[in-house]
This record gives sequence, C-alpha cells and structure tokens, in this order.
Amino acid sequence: MKHVIYQMDIIPGDPEANRLKVGKWVKEIAQKEQPDIVVLPEMWTTAYTLEDLENYADTDGEPTTSFLQHLAKMYHINIIGGSIANMKNGKIYNTSIVVNREGELVYTYDKIHLVPMLDEPVYLTGGAEKVQVFELDGVKMGIIICYDLRFPELARKLALEGAEVMYVVAEWPTVRKDHWKALQIARAIENQFFVVSCNRIGEYNNEDFAGTSMMIDPRGKILKVGSETEEETLIESITLDLVKEIRKDVPIFKSRVPHMY
Repeated sequence: MKHVIYQMDIIPGDPEANRLKVGKWVKEIAQKEQPDIVVLPEMWTTAYTLEDLENYADTDGEPTTSFLQHLAKMYHINIIGGSIANMKNGKIYNTSIVVNREGELVYTYDKIHLVPMLDEPVYLTGGAEKVQVFELDGVKMGIIICYDLRFPELARKLALEGAEVMYVVAEWPTVRKDHWKALQIARAIENQFFVVSCNRIGEYNNEDFAGTSMMIDPRGKILKVGSETEEETLIESITLDLVKEIRKDVPIFKSRVPHMY
C-alpha cells in the first residue's frame, strides 16, 4: 500500500490558495507516483488563524469535502484529508475528512482533545463522538489529530477494533518535537500497527512547527521521516502482513487483562 505524505507549509487564512496548492500537488504526485493513499496535515486550509476562523472555516465541510472528493475520483486515490476548520450549528470544529478512490466520503472525525497551549479551547469545540475504525481498500484504519496523540486510549480503542494503520495529522510545534517522535513510536509499538503522520512545517504567530512527518512500522521501526524545516513529499509503501506477523509473535492483545486495569 503506497503512501504519499504532503509535509507542507500553510498559507494563513487563505483556504482557496491552500486548496489550489494541494490540488496542484495531488495532480503532480498522482501522475508521477500513482499512490494508493495521500495524506495532508491538520488545519491545512487555514492554519491556526484561530481568532479569525469564523471568516475562513468551511460550513458543514464545504467546499473542502467536495474538493477532495473531486481529486480522489479524478486520480483514483484515497485521501486522508488532514483536518479543516469546520463550522457546524454555529460552532467551529477541527474536522478530519477521509475520502476513497470513488470520491465517496468514508469518515469524518472531530478532534476530541483541544490544545490548551495554543488556545484551541477558546475558539473551537471538542468532538462529541468517539474515534471509529474506517476502511480503505479493505484495510481497517483510524485517524487522530495532533494533541490526541498524547492520549493512548484513543489509539488502543482503534487497535482493539482491528485497525492496522493509524494516521496522525498535525500542526505539532518544534518546542515539543521530541514528544512528537517518542509518542508516535510508542503508539506503534504498544498497538502493533503502522503509524503514518503528516505534520506541517513553517511558522505562524511566533510558533515554529516541527515537520518530521513519519511512517513507523508495528515494531516501532521508522521507515521514513521528513525534515524539521523543509516542505517535502514523503513516499513509502507498507506491507500490511507485518501487522499480523508481529501480533502473532508478540501476542499482547491475548495477554491483556482488562479487568485488572
């Protein structure tokens, strides 16, 4: 399963310019690499322009959902659409979008854990629904957003529901870059699944973002890692049989004793 990650810089407060940028990138990468799945970062349409999000946010996922559906169908690729600022019933959520090759909306997820260090709770509303497994090309997967990575319960729930790949889309800051790396490796090892992350690079509002997008296998081995400062495309194929192999060799799920926790 060939993955392509877009570790991009984001134009603050200009959703249309960012959609044009992503559209151009998808066209180029789809024709050149023919990937199975492309992955975008968190809040890629607006960046963290929190005070002005009501002017820039999508409404009920539009127009960005339709934009991603068009790209997916045109190039016959699955899209992990990062996340966007999304106005619903008068409240703004940080919403992930997943679209399959046929252009069908497969899954949406509203970020549950909002980042107090970036004042997210002041401007956004936390998601009210639990994370769920979804499928692309018959593979069970899950997605979490940035700060969610610090809460292992989410990843474990996805693993227990059969997820073999977990995506992490983020705007993770450089000041905590060591946490970013360590937590992803831990989530991969303890749940014995692939972790595929897409983080932005660049700077906004005196905050530098860490890049370092990663692909990690179920053993915790880093297969691919991006730079901390450069906009780039990461390409790597993953072999899903490795999940079954590792779970057989080290049967942690059979060894669990939930009533003792």
